[in-house]
Amino acid sequence: MRIAPTFNVAYRALRRNKMRSVLTALGIIIGVGAVIAMVGIGNGAKAQVEAQIASLGENVILIFSGSTTASGIRTGWGGAGTLKIEDAEAIRREVPGVIGVSEEVVSTTQVAAGNQNWFTRIYGESADYFDIRQWPLADGAPFTAQDVRSANKVCVIGRTTATQIYGNENPIGQILRIKNVPFTILGVLTPKGLSPQGVDQDDIVVMPYTSAMKRVIGGTTLRNINVQIGDARQIEAAQQQIISLLRQRHNIRPGRDDDFTVRTQQEIAEAATATSRVMTVLLGAIAGVSLLVGGIGIMNIMLVSVTERTREIGVRMAVGARGNDILTQFLIEAVTLSSVGGVIGIICGIAASKVLSIYANWPTLISISSIAIAFLFSAAVGVFFGFYPARKAAALDPIEALRYE
Repeated sequence: MRIAPTFNVAYRALRRNKMRSVLTALGIIIGVGAVIAMVGIGNGAKAQVEAQIASLGENVILIFSGSTTASGIRTGWGGAGTLKIEDAEAIRREVPGVIGVSEEVVSTTQVAAGNQNWFTRIYGESADYFDIRQWPLADGAPFTAQDVRSANKVCVIGRTTATQIYGNENPIGQILRIKNVPFTILGVLTPKGLSPQGVDQDDIVVMPYTSAMKRVIGGTTLRNINVQIGDARQIEAAQQQIISLLRQRHNIRPGRDDDFTVRTQQEIAEAATATSRVMTVLLGAIAGVSLLVGGIGIMNIMLVSVTERTREIGVRMAVGARGNDILTQFLIEAVTLSSVGGVIGIICGIAASKVLSIYANWPTLISISSIAIAFLFSAAVGVFFGFYPARKAAALDPIEALRYE
């Protein structure tokens, strides 16, 4: 069997029915384009969530205070106030691999300067917070460990808070009143955008946790403890050591539930991206249905083609063509239709993703693997749905084919 002449015959057959060939390939074009666009949307959403999780810092372990229940209402993580400053100090002192610890208290309140005011979130943190979160300052300087020890009335603010209170004016060195307590602004944080929960991370005031406890929020317990590990390979071991240490410090007997929750950054990322992964699979599956329909269209047209060209097949067999030659010819026609449709569909899918990204502000991410899989799948559709018509053509009896009208 000579491949080149067989390709030539298949190509001429497709050219004879240009409109039918285009309409047949259209199903594959739409299917592949839909798969590329939908998977791109899903991957873009997943990448956006992963980037937001990465904004938490690198190799971070988050320790949440336990929850409490009052009148049947559960407050969720941080409600019970079961973490203490001494717990953070013990982690800093006793857990190997720890390079940073930030005690954290959180509240929301009204802040004011001059005749402007704004409702924002107050975070009390240690001086390690900015390194743990990998959050540099756009202007000014962070507070120091000495500020934490002395509970100084200093703070750092986010870009949103700075804009709402001071507009275009430089806030460095200005006085910000928080619950009528004057705090000096030392710096402005670099903008980070939205958190994985959709909260504006730049709408924030960060101060020493000691200042927050004594002058703003009150109380003696922590809501969270942020811990950074120097080596990513030690995170799981450090997590277990922290759990053991806190259970011992809180006198929790074996078999009793913890009054705190320890989560690694990886666990939070997996939970946050689970929805995006499901959405990607769902969108890809829905788009794949149109690709399947396109394949059925190819089979239908190829069966019609076999019927129309029965005498041609008989003539070719009469002059020496074998069943394998006929089988190969019709397979080549089916695969050509699906492959060309796949290439055009990939181009259309990428273009659709770009349009959605620009005009609908949807994050999209086109991966090489999704393009390769879509193309290979389109070619496989041609082989799968073209094989039966091709085998039917190859199985024709030459004498009966020649008699066919």
